[in-house]
This record gives sequence, C-alpha cells and structure tokens, in this order.
Amino acid sequence: MTRKVFWDDPYRTTLDTLVSHVDGERVQARATIFFAFSGGQESDGGSLAGYPVLKAEKHGLDIIYSLPHDHSLKPGDAVIWQIDWARRYRLMRLHFAAEMVLQLVYQRCPGIQRIGAHIAQDKARIDFASDQNLAPLFPEIESAAAQLISRDLTIFTDFSDVPTQRRFWEVEGFARMACGGTHPRSTREIGA
Repeated sequence: MTRKVFWDDPYRTTLDTLVSHVDGERVQARATIFFAFSGGQESDGGSLAGYPVLKAEKHGLDIIYSLPHDHSLKPGDAVIWQIDWARRYRLMRLHFAAEMVLQLVYQRCPGIQRIGAHIAQDKARIDFASDQNLAPLFPEIESAAAQLISRDLTIFTDFSDVPTQRRFWEVEGFARMACGGTHPRSTREIGA
C-alpha cells in the first residue's frame, strides 16, 4: 500500500522515499505526495527522481506512476518526489470551491443529483441532473460562498474508514462530505 503523504500534508512539495516496485515504465513508491486523478480532481504535476511523471493511476490502495521509458529506477532506490506547487495549490483550492458550491446546491435543492465533476488547474465544473433551472439560485449561492470564504473556517479532513482509506472533509456548521482529494486548511484560501 502506498503511503499517501498528500493527505497528511497537502502543502508539502518534496518527499524522500524508496521505490517499492518497477514494471517497465510503471513505478511505485513506498510513500508519495503526488495525488493521482480521482473523484474528478486531476493529478498533480511533478517528478520522481528527476523523471517527469507522465501519468498517475490509483490501483486499489496503491498508486502507480508512469515515467519515461528510459528511466533507470529499480526497487530499493532512494528517490525524491517533487510536485508542481502552483498546480497543486490551484487544484486543491478549485477542488474545495467546487465542493463548497456542491454542498450549497444540495442545501437549496434537496434530492438533486450530481452526475459529474471535473477539477482542472484553471477551472472546475459540477454537473447536475435537474428538471429545474438552477440559474436563479446563483446569486444566493455566490453570496453564501463568499461568506464562507470570508469567515476563514477550518477545513478538517480525516479518515471515515482507515482500512479502505475512505476520507472526508468537514467545515463545522456548514457540511461534511466524503472526499479523498487534496484540500486547503481554511476556506479563506479559496479566495487567495
């Protein structure tokens, strides 16, 4: 199982670890700070031992990274992760902003169904299945989101089920949501 340091410290940009498995271009490390695409949130950008990560995939409780075919890594090698901090910080802020909007829609439209989401470093979207036009709610949702941001509330994250690595975030007095992505520590950071 890959130890996912990005959950404990999403602000960390480098990490020393060891290679645990190599299968051609596919490499696993004992620990990682490199988030792999999940739940609509895109993967981080960065490198392992100076090699650019071309792809990051979750496989059960592990993460497998694709590196250039000419890498020379082997199991047991000491390596350093380095992530693109600007990309990570943008992704985690947009990710939480999208989930905040999602919760605000849920609070105003009980029973509405989310059918998709995508969080990139330059934009985020949430797709809903609804018979009603949501546009009239936008000013109210925007105002509520601005209030949450200005209140500088703590975003708490933890495991809801350790063996399966299911996680959640919670903002006291606002919402709790299952989510295994990366999040800022405070709602104020979303507007930074």
